Amino acid sequence: MIVAFKWGDLKNWKLYYPTILYFAIGDLAYNFLTCNNPLWIYESPIFTHTFSDLLVLSIAFPSFVLVFLPHYPDGFMNQIIYIGICVFICSILEYISYSLGYFSYHNGWSIWWSAILYCIAFPLLILHYKKPLLVWPISIVLALGTLLLFDIPLKILK
Repeated sequence: MIVAFKWGDLKNWKLYYPTILYFAIGDLAYNFLTCNNPLWIYESPIFTHTFSDLLVLSIAFPSFVLVFLPHYPDGFMNQIIYIGICVFICSILEYISYSLGYFSYHNGWSIWWSAILYCIAFPLLILHYKKPLLVWPISIVLALGTLLLFDIPLKILK
């Protein structure tokens, strides 16, 4: 949140609000689809996973979008470098959280899968910001593919 206040485009938050909601819907869908077989869990001695996830969903995700999108550069190589730096930072933060016991992996997930997820999710955020209708079918296919890859049963569809 501090980073968002320092470097985020708070005065133009309405421009980014639909993409923040897309990010939130993706997280809620993950939690719904994997409720009995999670790939990762936020661990806290104080809060439940659900409450911790709601904190991340309502504070960290909007803060990230408000910093990430406004600073997205022009030029293909600059964009690749920018996304790479963001993937690296998020992966390091996740690894630190994991090392401190605030994050755990399950059902075959690991920090490497998270890094791959970041490599896919960040371009999807950009795509959503620019062409929101295009990103939804891509996201659904990727989500279903992830469920199949990690053998997550689709009990909710029964």
